[in-house]
This record gives sequence, C-alpha cells and structure tokens, in this order.
Amino acid sequence: MVCKRCFVSGRVQGVHYRAGAASRARALGVTGHALNLPDGRVEVLACGDAQAVAELLDWLSTGPSGAAVTEVRAHDERLDALPPYFTTG
Repeated sequence: MVCKRCFVSGRVQGVHYRAGAASRARALGVTGHALNLPDGRVEVLACGDAQAVAELLDWLSTGPSGAAVTEVRAHDERLDALPPYFTTG
C-alpha cells in the first residue's frame, strides 16, 4: 500500500479534471481526494496498491481532453488512517 500527494499544474481547473481523476481512481481501486487549490493547481491524494497508484499518476500527467497539464509533482505521503474512498472537493 502506498500513498502519494500530487500537485498538478497547468489548465486543470474548469475542465472536469477532478471528476476525471475520481472516476479513474475509483476504477483502479485507489482512495484519496482531488481538490482545487487557490493558485490554480489541483491536489490529488492517491492511496492504494502501488501499481494502481502508478497508473493513476500516469493519467494525471494527461488528464481529460480539455486539460493541459504542465507538471505533476508527486511526494510520498504517510497517513495514520487511509481514506476509505476517493472524493472531490
């Protein structure tokens, strides 16, 4: 089980990026969240099987068709309690 906190830059707000990330995460069995940040980035917390999280991170670098991702910064995250599902905020 791994957790990654990712910060996604580019045109990622107003293009269904969070909804797309949630859909992909749920299909992969990944829990966590996708949140819009005030600076225009999206924060994604992804927790689950290492291969599933890696697949979600691959998707994050492209996103939905309206997105224009310029950067994904991912950091290992240690959590005391894993999120039970994937949410958007």
